[in-house]
Amino acid sequence: MAFDLPSEVLRVSPLPAGEVSRAKQTRRVLVVEDDLPLARFLSRTLQAEAYEVEVVHDGSAALTHLQPSTDLLILDLNLPGLDGFEVLRLLRPDLPKLPVLVLTARSRTEDMVAALECGADDCLTKPFSYVELLARVRALLRRNTGVLPRSVCVADLVLFRDEHRVERNGRKVDLTPREFSLLEFLMREPGTPVSRATLMQQVWGMEVDTSTNVVDVYMKYLRDKVDCDDDVKLIRTVRGVGYVVSAA
Repeated sequence: MAFDLPSEVLRVSPLPAGEVSRAKQTRRVLVVEDDLPLARFLSRTLQAEAYEVEVVHDGSAALTHLQPSTDLLILDLNLPGLDGFEVLRLLRPDLPKLPVLVLTARSRTEDMVAALECGADDCLTKPFSYVELLARVRALLRRNTGVLPRSVCVADLVLFRDEHRVERNGRKVDLTPREFSLLEFLMREPGTPVSRATLMQQVWGMEVDTSTNVVDVYMKYLRDKVDCDDDVKLIRTVRGVGYVVSAA
């Protein structure tokens, strides 16, 4: 199945200098994808972000090329020979902490649940935007280091993780636990749009449900509280993608 590459090029905010340095030194990604155009696209996209990338095209080669120094595995489910499910079952006993991002053209909830139960850390449904791909990659690599700053700032908006406190230009912003989690997730990658599906999975722990507008409702709550008294609006909708927190 050919991959539908994005028709528009979207600018992705660069990693902070410290993370760029770590990516150049240690971030090694193994891509397992039998669709050659998609494999080339993934390789170019990740290399442009300073990751070291190796690409193989079947499940057996994936197991052969996995090393203790591999920082992330991007794994297609539909592979010749050993499929992605079998690769996950075989690698997990030896590499229990390796972050694995599964790519799949299967949109059924049952397939994504099966991949997660086999050992995947996250699932991304084809076709996808490279903006969301990079956001997922960064989140998995950051999660693997176990390091998150105690506070994060976007313009005059400050979120204090340990205290579950948010301020905008010195004004306290009272958020519910769910609103705080939603804002915290968006502020992990300022300037990078996040899809509704990702927010539903990561903040609510739910699979995509097109019958609910819960994400949009909570984004309105956030906007009303964060942006209501300020001329500069930090929370914006990116048409066809999702939501972003950005000063630009």
